[in-house]
Amino acid sequence: MMLRNDCRHFPGSRPCAFNKRTGQMCPNCPHYEARQHRILITKLDAIGDVLRTTALLPGLKQAYPDSYIVWTTRGIAADLFRNNPYVDELWVAETETLARLQTERFALVINPDADRWTAALASAAQADERRGFVLDPAGSVVPVNPAAEEWLEMGAFDQRKRANNKSYQQIIYEIAGLPYDTQRIVLRLTDDERAGGKSFPAGQGWSGRPLVALNLGGGGRWKRKRWTEPHLLEFGRLIQQDGHYDLLLIGGPFEKDLLQRMADQLGTGVLTSGPNLLLRQTASLIAHCALVVTGDTLALHMATALDVPVVALFGPTSATEIELYGRGCKIIAPAPCVCCYRTSCDVAPDCMEQILPSSVYAQAKAVLAHPPSG
Repeated sequence: MMLRNDCRHFPGSRPCAFNKRTGQMCPNCPHYEARQHRILITKLDAIGDVLRTTALLPGLKQAYPDSYIVWTTRGIAADLFRNNPYVDELWVAETETLARLQTERFALVINPDADRWTAALASAAQADERRGFVLDPAGSVVPVNPAAEEWLEMGAFDQRKRANNKSYQQIIYEIAGLPYDTQRIVLRLTDDERAGGKSFPAGQGWSGRPLVALNLGGGGRWKRKRWTEPHLLEFGRLIQQDGHYDLLLIGGPFEKDLLQRMADQLGTGVLTSGPNLLLRQTASLIAHCALVVTGDTLALHMATALDVPVVALFGPTSATEIELYGRGCKIIAPAPCVCCYRTSCDVAPDCMEQILPSSVYAQAKAVLAHPPSG
């Protein structure tokens, strides 16, 4: 057969890019590369966690230069992988993944997530080797190696979680059996996307002063990660009164009403993302900021991926696990019960209420005055 259908550049149902551009055909194409050492990564939830798990890719490609990497995730996170130079194929879990797992084989499957569905996908894959978590016939999540066992116990026992001194990125590298060297999160924006991120605030009358973004979102699972509305409002006013920066409010569909209330109360001059930006549009907007003030959520990982300085606020989740890559500072609530991972709380004032706007403003000014070099 003339066609070399095992080439990594052949998409299977249409001509490859080289055929389209120059008319190149098999079997003597100089661009031919066999899909060797196929690796599957299963990581479905949540969007911010999916994004920060991409830090695994540079180290994986360094260890296996000829690898062909397949990543399976939920459709809602798929846009994060656009222009990712390390991922050869992206499978959407809700559609094609199960069918393809029944047929295809991998040299290595890596699953850093103890979620049952994700572990089931890792178990279903035909593989020579697995690292991380699988699902046994009784429906129990099982760690394949000691590093995965350590991570599983951190999820099971609050004491282990609080005693942890490793970042999430270091933990997943250990689970994958790779050396960790502070590899970066992978999020690649195009020139057009960056231009769109710049024109968006300009359309709202941006003065051109450095943008300080205040992220109003807190994720869906641990709602207590979000800073309180009065504190958000007070911090916003402090930035406005400063006079050297423009304030940009960032939120999504869940923050629609909060975005409107904040914009109404802060008045003329405040910029807002609105609730309807797509993932990459939000990232493009963040890329043009001088600083992002945020809780432990997706915007934090976008900022660190794009080398934007952050002031990150922590209460119920682990500050230790967050890698800032030297691009900002962490403010941890002065409460004895931090890193509790509770979805509800009856402590008053709760941990996030104990983080004062004046303290965050002081840290923001310090970072803005001396931007970190990363």
